[in-house]
Amino acid sequence: MIKSDTLNILNKLTLQRIINLFKLYLSFIFSRITKKSIVFGLPTALSIEPTTACNLGCPECPSGLKKFTRKTGNLKNDLNNKIIDELNKKLLYINYYFQGEPFINPLIFEFIKKANSKNIYTSTSTNAHFLTPQNSIKTIESGLDRLIISIDGTSQKTYELYRINGSLEKVISGTKNIIEAKKRLKSKTPHLIFQFLVVKHNEHEINDAIALSKKLGVNEIRFKTAQVYDYKNGNELIPKNKKYSRYKLNKKGEFELKNKLYNHCWRMWSSSVVTIDGKLAPCCFDKDAKYKIGDLKTKTFNSIWHSETYNKFRALILSNRKEIDICQNCSEGTKVWT
Repeated sequence: MIKSDTLNILNKLTLQRIINLFKLYLSFIFSRITKKSIVFGLPTALSIEPTTACNLGCPECPSGLKKFTRKTGNLKNDLNNKIIDELNKKLLYINYYFQGEPFINPLIFEFIKKANSKNIYTSTSTNAHFLTPQNSIKTIESGLDRLIISIDGTSQKTYELYRINGSLEKVISGTKNIIEAKKRLKSKTPHLIFQFLVVKHNEHEINDAIALSKKLGVNEIRFKTAQVYDYKNGNELIPKNKKYSRYKLNKKGEFELKNKLYNHCWRMWSSSVVTIDGKLAPCCFDKDAKYKIGDLKTKTFNSIWHSETYNKFRALILSNRKEIDICQNCSEGTKVWT
């Protein structure tokens, strides 16, 4: 049986979006065969960053640690509108999240409404501290399709070890507020997902997290492997359960990425990331937007997407991906055809 969330995405498909997706995948295959960057069409998915600000201080997050070279600020309506107006006929999915806590930006609801008016599937990820009853109603009214709530522990003692300055009570309260707002407005959306980042100090609470998700009535729970920056000689965050670790010990007794990095990445052909100030970054692993590929304040998305700079980066992915620093800690795009 197809999940309602999947059906919701499928309902957003139009003939133009289907053709665009086919063209992107075809060009991805041709690029892999020829080892040259060939791109037909425009991205089917985007991550758009509402803010770089965050109320928490998570130890592996540059936003929480305030270690950005980028400024702290919020996305403006004019930039969001420009992107959607240019891409809406081809764009299927927008994730209003990159770095920072999206609900810090009071315009988040307007961003989602704009995308929803063009029948684009919308998603965001939150630490739930700003999901007040009022904001929960606004979230439902905006038309948001998916809401990911980070919950990395089922006790305050465990939760705050990673979500520094965070309150588990606020997470649970925010979750209840959203569920109540859905009932009050008789809405099936957003599809609610608990995301549990598995690290060594919380892996013993996995079963409790499953039970809590069922008790509260969220739609599903997902367990995510943690990215750590310093892993070669081990890291206190790496879980003991190998199933939930992004890393493995090699013959030298050092940790390395579990998945093999193939010289290709579907994301370079299917999606992109837009920062608060309109810069294009290749993917969400470029957290500080080191690889700035273009500026939407001065150029169209189409011109940047098909630019020599973007194609050179894609070509580098095809030839020697392991030499690109942001790819060296990547858990995505590692399978042969995805």
